[in-house]
Amino acid sequence: MKYINAIIDDINVSVEEGKTIMEAADSIGAHVPRLCYHPFLSTEGSCRICSVKVEGFGNLLPACATKIQEGMKVTTNSPEIRETRRDLVELLLDNHPRACLTCERDGNCELQNLSYKLGVRHRVFDGARKRFPIDFSNVSVVRDAEKCILCRRCVRVCSEIQGVHNLSQMFRGVNTVVTPAFQAPMDESVCIKCGQCINVCPTAAFIEKNDTDVVWEALKDRNKFVVVQTAPAIRAAIGEGWDIPHGTHVTGKTVAALRRIGFDAVFDTDFTADLTIMEESHEFIQRIKSGEGLPLITSCSPGWINFVEHFYPELLPNVSTCKSPMQMLSTLSKTYYAEKTGKDPKDIFMVAIMPCVAKKFEAKRPEHQAEAGYPYTDAVLTTRELIWMLKAYGVDFPNLPDEDFDNPMGIASGAGDIFGSTGGVMEAALRTSYELITGESIENLEFKNVRAIEGLKEATIDIKGTQINVAVANGLNNAKTILEKVKKGDKQYHLIEIMACPGGCVAGGGQPLSHVEKYIYPLDKEIIKLRQQALYNIDSGKTLRKSHENPAIKQIYNEYLEKPGSHISHELLHTSYQAKSPRGIK
Repeated sequence: MKYINAIIDDINVSVEEGKTIMEAADSIGAHVPRLCYHPFLSTEGSCRICSVKVEGFGNLLPACATKIQEGMKVTTNSPEIRETRRDLVELLLDNHPRACLTCERDGNCELQNLSYKLGVRHRVFDGARKRFPIDFSNVSVVRDAEKCILCRRCVRVCSEIQGVHNLSQMFRGVNTVVTPAFQAPMDESVCIKCGQCINVCPTAAFIEKNDTDVVWEALKDRNKFVVVQTAPAIRAAIGEGWDIPHGTHVTGKTVAALRRIGFDAVFDTDFTADLTIMEESHEFIQRIKSGEGLPLITSCSPGWINFVEHFYPELLPNVSTCKSPMQMLSTLSKTYYAEKTGKDPKDIFMVAIMPCVAKKFEAKRPEHQAEAGYPYTDAVLTTRELIWMLKAYGVDFPNLPDEDFDNPMGIASGAGDIFGSTGGVMEAALRTSYELITGESIENLEFKNVRAIEGLKEATIDIKGTQINVAVANGLNNAKTILEKVKKGDKQYHLIEIMACPGGCVAGGGQPLSHVEKYIYPLDKEIIKLRQQALYNIDSGKTLRKSHENPAIKQIYNEYLEKPGSHISHELLHTSYQAKSPRGIK
């Protein structure tokens, strides 16, 4: 590896060839402000906030887009540079709404943070600014173009990471806007509702559809029995809302907090993650025996389901018919649990706490409504929304005692916990499928060859002489690579796990936004790894680590569902998907 020697702020620096001035400056603690830059995405170089002085050049250069060169002398700060950065931020603010105090990103906005640091204390221009209506059409994602600063992070993540290409810049000058094609409403576009645009947006041009008011009203209603469930990834991230270190799982505190704000029953989505494995393993084994419908592709990620319905409808027969764990638990709460407790399903209000904004859309899909007309899931809150609610209620989260989930749907194996990490569904399925296929106990429970933060991973698993080809993809551009191989018949896969979000649900579009002061991004790879490790630590610390050994799962089959793949299991726990195209687009 060749190293480049340069001087930054009179400090000698030696970095690998190909590094940018920004990366070189970061290595010696000479922090250069930035706005359009994001470490997961291609370099844009449009905001010029990171401008620096390089000896020999007449103009300031963008540190994010300029490679360090041998002997280069760089100045990262000076009165001239500070004034240039301040002027740029002033111009952005002059074309920005004056709504900081009521904005979802108040106190955690990159533009606001830069304004404070650079000493912007008033608006220079009070003339006309851009005006666009807020797009509330999408049930998951709200687009507010007036808060957009044209950094194009959303455009890049939608194209480079998700491969959806839903967003682009249109027009010029003051009329420039980031929008779906033809300025269509988000709900009439190919948006898959993954929410990664929210994760990378430095302001609040994209935010989730807020459902907290609906939940507050339900909690006030004495005629409602309000039930809540929490997804695996929540416990690995919610503590970040109170500066609890990344990678700390806070399962017990989350349960206690939910009881403090008034929920009548607190269930664990991990329970139905185990149930998903039972149903999906049965489905997988049936397909292996028949040789038909392979590869089986997982169906837990609603962003992925939206993606396959839009872009790969010919592969829908390969997608597992299992509902997601969220929908399984919601369905059972208004059937099994309602019968067991003598409650009218219409009086049960089911709230799901999810790391994913696409779950808001999933809850409203027509196939997830009961025949009587009510939804199985009444409201979905993101991790961020729950943090807001707990803080509004004055809950002292860090000092809460640990409490247990309610029964009967509060017992889960470690296999259920790892659903929140990419490869986790695959690993959980293999633990159970191996034992169901061979009738023997599996010795090594950890299939580390399917664990990864990398976007794509393939492996061959030997099940007593039967070679099972598996693939794990997270981030839908990576999924395309696998799906194209399936379409072309380049390789015979048996089981494929696809998660819409990079790293899996731990980096879902509804997870906490990291503090901008530290320039740690929601899609930061180290944070994703720490959240993943939190889930693996929960799994390794349990004695119950196989879905099929969960006593609560055995109980629900004995009492209600009969067996995996039974008629009632199919009626309650399975669904179907259909090819779709956005309205108005041929």
